[in-house]
Amino acid sequence: MRMAFDLKINLFDTAELYGTYPYLREAFNRAESPPPQIVSRSYADTRDGMKISLDKALRETGFEKIDIFMLHQQESALTLKGHDEALRYLIEARDGGSIGAVGISTHHVAAVKAASQNDSIDVIFSVFNDRGVGIQDGTVEEMHEALKAAHDAGKGILVMKALGGGHLIGRAEESLRFCLNSAFVDSVVVGMQNAEELLFNLAIESGKSPPDELRRTLSSQRRSLLIEDCQGCGKCIPACPAGALNATGGKTVVDREKCLLCGYCAFACPEFCIKVV
Repeated sequence: MRMAFDLKINLFDTAELYGTYPYLREAFNRAESPPPQIVSRSYADTRDGMKISLDKALRETGFEKIDIFMLHQQESALTLKGHDEALRYLIEARDGGSIGAVGISTHHVAAVKAASQNDSIDVIFSVFNDRGVGIQDGTVEEMHEALKAAHDAGKGILVMKALGGGHLIGRAEESLRFCLNSAFVDSVVVGMQNAEELLFNLAIESGKSPPDELRRTLSSQRRSLLIEDCQGCGKCIPACPAGALNATGGKTVVDREKCLLCGYCAFACPEFCIKVV
């Protein structure tokens, strides 16, 4: 994270679910001028629950303000309505200065459309890539249209899963450039594990061709979802936004063609049987 910041990456994404606030505090425990932009989100659907979530984010990161705080994983106008109390609290927090902007994160075209019509929502953080991997209720073209309309309506647009949770690694340059060159996209949030991935992505962002050595190093890396010693409780299955998990013979199995490697199932497993490796 320090290397990324020193190389002029100034937006860092997290969520209450991920448990990574202390890492941000450690990485940025020195006075920065200007400081990095922090994006976070919570599943809370009540006023009190969202207050607890935001207080935790501020306390554990050590930041005086969270730049964008979101309702996590919205699906439609219906789920937005169900989170109305939490949304109202975020509006209060924005007005009070403890957050900079209110947003939602989503994998759904319907939620993008609903948020674009809500004057209280400033930012939409959506799945978007050139193959439509992870879009739950539509096509690439439909998501493109919805995000463009939201941007035209004045919403800030962040996009995730530019590489489809790893499925598009083999065509990383094309997929990243697809998002980076979309005029309505304000920022592309890309998960990175090491310095090589960071330097590769920065080369693409700057319009350059990544060095061959970086290509060789990264082409040898593969990630997958590992499920070991599954107890068959099934709690991971509804946590998967891609519908990639199913119960077979009393155990959870993964459809690797659908899996986004997002890790939500790992957080839902009470026995820590699931890992992204």
